[in-house]
Amino acid sequence: MSSTPEPPLLFNVLPLFPSSTPVVLTVEPNGTSCHEWEQAHHLLFHLGNLSLLLGLIIPTTVGLHMILLRLVLMTGCGLFIAWATLYRCNMDVMVWNVVFLVVNFMHLFFLLYKRRPIKIDRELRSVYKRMFEPLHVQEALFQRLTGQFCTIQTLKKGQAYAAEDKTSVDERLSILLKGKMKVSYRGHFLHNIYTNSFIDSPEFRSTEMHKGEKFQVTIMAEENCKFLCWSRERLTYFLESDAFLNEVFRYLIGKDITNKLYSLNDPTLSDKAVKKMDRQPSLCSQLSMMQMRNSMASTSDTDDVLNQILRGGSPGSSLPVTTPSD
Repeated sequence: MSSTPEPPLLFNVLPLFPSSTPVVLTVEPNGTSCHEWEQAHHLLFHLGNLSLLLGLIIPTTVGLHMILLRLVLMTGCGLFIAWATLYRCNMDVMVWNVVFLVVNFMHLFFLLYKRRPIKIDRELRSVYKRMFEPLHVQEALFQRLTGQFCTIQTLKKGQAYAAEDKTSVDERLSILLKGKMKVSYRGHFLHNIYTNSFIDSPEFRSTEMHKGEKFQVTIMAEENCKFLCWSRERLTYFLESDAFLNEVFRYLIGKDITNKLYSLNDPTLSDKAVKKMDRQPSLCSQLSMMQMRNSMASTSDTDDVLNQILRGGSPGSSLPVTTPSD
């Protein structure tokens, strides 16, 4: 019997079409999506964040702004460390906050070090209080000025600080700390120099334009004197590197020169009286002015003062001077 072969079965693979039933994807509990919100953290966590918030809202106009900021940040870091150690047992949170705490502590220490009280020598405190502090020179800057290239020197009564036509004016600048000095020209008394005043301010100003000059007057110690002395060259170099202090010195020296000009009005005036009184110069002071300190004429302002005095009027008056012939 012959049998007819059966045709092969053809299997048509039909594509699977998505069913209309939506597929729900399951999310692991530790995935990126929030499966369940945790409960609120411990109170220490919230206090730590509150400390950070307080640190950020401290106004910069507060004088101790940076110090307060560092203190509040350190408080916040400490609270986070306690929270991570006691309640979360989280090593990475604790380690990072320890690092932040150390950094803020170092910054706080630096800020406190910068604000440390500067101890000024007792002999220099009077000069600082009277001359430099009113011009807002900080104690640290004054200590730099007086601690690097200046010395405190003494003169006994009768010793000369400068001799007329002999002592060079290019060497130093000094402030009288104690005692009293007398300025004379060819044996004739001109005026006194009192404490907390420059000794050779006119000569210092004159050497800005003219080098190699000699003192035109003799400066003698009337009492046992002590004075602060700067090297002219080193002081000039230091002032060139600090614009603020350079302007302070220009003002102080100009004011001192003005006081010396007024002291020539009446050689008998005391230091306090010179600052309170404005009188006409005597004939003697007019005749000796250019001879005494012609080096003052280094600025236009000083030129005006000298010209007025030599013409017969004081800087604040236009009245003529009565001469003996009148």
